[in-house]
Amino acid sequence: MVKIRNIELSDFPLLLAPMEDVSDPPFRALCKQYGADLMYTEFISSEGLIRDAAKSRQKLDIFEYERPIGIQIFGSETESMVQSAQIIEAVQPDLIDINYGCPVKKVTCKGAGAGLLQDIPKMVRLTSEIVKATKLPVTVKTRLGWDDDTKNVVEAAERLQDIGIEAISIHGRTRKQMYKGEADWSLIAEVKNNPRMRIPVFGNGDIDSPEKAVEYKNRYGVDGVMIGRASIGYPWIFREIKHYIQTGEKLEGPTVAERVIACREHLLMSIKWKGPKLGITEMKRHYTNYFKGISHFKDYRTKLVTTSELDEILEILDYIEAHQEEFLLVG
Repeated sequence: MVKIRNIELSDFPLLLAPMEDVSDPPFRALCKQYGADLMYTEFISSEGLIRDAAKSRQKLDIFEYERPIGIQIFGSETESMVQSAQIIEAVQPDLIDINYGCPVKKVTCKGAGAGLLQDIPKMVRLTSEIVKATKLPVTVKTRLGWDDDTKNVVEAAERLQDIGIEAISIHGRTRKQMYKGEADWSLIAEVKNNPRMRIPVFGNGDIDSPEKAVEYKNRYGVDGVMIGRASIGYPWIFREIKHYIQTGEKLEGPTVAERVIACREHLLMSIKWKGPKLGITEMKRHYTNYFKGISHFKDYRTKLVTTSELDEILEILDYIEAHQEEFLLVG
């Protein structure tokens, strides 16, 4: 069993990565239903939180059925990050996660996210103050380094552990790589196999099948894996990996009808949480993923992403479910 302080996880936990505009409560509900062991909110701006920005505050919404759940924050100013941690503590998540991995320019140019990989001493000081400011376990998500010349994650992980973080998730790319190329897990394994490391080490990057999850588990010895992009529109990946670990056999993927049911559930939860306009608009990015690899779907996809009327969307989904024999799973 893997533990983060008093949080008991499975022997090889599967974590849902924090993804901007994806890892919201409706999406997390589906991932939990299909087997995610530990989930994180979308990352939340510390500056937005302390200014009481509505969007940042809404991201603090967590629910009992999601536990254990972590709230992730990002920022570069110690005072703002400490204040944010205290605001988050009042919401009572199971842990606080600090984002030192986001590679997008609007975050890194302010010295936040992966930007702090250029200043490990500042990263350590900032983390130390947050650890001191909260009673909750603090974890970190980061990358291998800023670029190929500064792959400093082995040193960074050790120093962060020494000032009190209780788990670390590492994406196997540098900031410069963004999401391109293949993730390099050899340095993640080096962190895990460092004899000084006592905390759980989770690997992230390119886990898109049960076979790969088991291969990386065995090859790199990590305590668990964090899954991001492969879960978008496919929350079943958690169930499939668990089944493969337990039995060595591949589980049949979801039928067309199961995909419709999950998609409909996601849509209705989005509307309930965000309101009709935003719920319908933001759901449009998910349709392609829910129905990926299905033949004769192009016209229905076009209809789904071009209409903003709930009745029409539900009618399309009902038709697909009732006539699933017309659609073939080819992927």
